[in-house]
Amino acid sequence: MKVRYKIRRTNVADSNIHRIILYIDENFGQEVALKALNELEKAISELASNPYIGVQPRYNVLRRQGYSVLTTKKNLIFYKIDDVKKDIIIYAVLAQRQDYIRIIQGL
Repeated sequence: MKVRYKIRRTNVADSNIHRIILYIDENFGQEVALKALNELEKAISELASNPYIGVQPRYNVLRRQGYSVLTTKKNLIFYKIDDVKKDIIIYAVLAQRQDYIRIIQGL
């Protein structure tokens, strides 16, 4: 039986998701926003049973800090895995077009 990890999200990650969905809602409508939210939530929940589906970030500074990144169609989910506690902590969810290196370093 495969161990499921517990998903925890920081306030920053929740705020990021809220901003992304609000932007999509304002620019593309509620239906598109709800679909995007469902896709994000599905990707995040998939980490519970497959914590290593993400990859190491491109930038050394983020790799050294222990981040993994899961790429969705338009977003990047930055997280860390705690194998001892069986936790996955979602630190940030950013649109791929954002300057994510600057944002993540500020966490």
